[in-house]
Amino acid sequence: MSKVKAKKHLGQHFLIDESIAQKTAEALQFKGYQKVLEIGPGMGVLTQFLLRKEEVETYVVEIDKESVVYLQEHYPVLKERIIEGDFLKLDLQAYFKESFAVVGNFPYNISSQILFKTIENRAFIPEFAGMFQKEVAERAAAKHGNKTYGVLSVLVQAYYDVEYLFTVHENVFNPPPKVKSGVMRMVRKEEPLGCDDQLFKTIVKAGFNQRRKTIRNSLKGLGIPDSLKEHKFLTLRPEQLSVQDFVELTKLFEKERS
Repeated sequence: MSKVKAKKHLGQHFLIDESIAQKTAEALQFKGYQKVLEIGPGMGVLTQFLLRKEEVETYVVEIDKESVVYLQEHYPVLKERIIEGDFLKLDLQAYFKESFAVVGNFPYNISSQILFKTIENRAFIPEFAGMFQKEVAERAAAKHGNKTYGVLSVLVQAYYDVEYLFTVHENVFNPPPKVKSGVMRMVRKEEPLGCDDQLFKTIVKAGFNQRRKTIRNSLKGLGIPDSLKEHKFLTLRPEQLSVQDFVELTKLFEKERS
């Protein structure tokens, strides 16, 4: 098989610029782990640079059967390390009993879901690097006070230090997407969040549900304790609260409910 045909329903846009693939692979620092999982390798333009790192064991997960056949033919060194399936449905702990990194040129239509699954499995994923739709990468890395700062920003940055690395033009893909891409790196924070994870997520999502309103109005449905009704956080709009502010707000809710 000489090449794989890009499939629109899978959101495939194959990267054809090897220098960008190499920069993406090199975004990973490979500290404290020896395994990496690439999501959606396609024809292996990024995979080839991962395989050059002899100290690292590379795995790939691919949902496209045609791409799986291509990888088997062109990268026999992967052998049993090609996982055929949907990353979002994958039981990662069935394949990995120790820490591993995640990397990839991610389909735009599931990129946020990939981030959320990474957060859920953060105990095993100390580092993450990949290419997203530029807007998504910018949202994940946005700081409070920025108009792109939102639920994704807070939930990702609560558990990972995020760095937007570089922008990628449409013309380095086949077929070219209609928007630019952005590559970012995430390194897991080792300090625990310090509050109840589920309550934290609930407060963050509720807070941004009506982002033009103050936190007081957005959180009414959660039953704001009387002692917090005059707190300064409640007078602000959600984009004005930092990640740590949301953590502190969650702690206050916990304290009043205990």
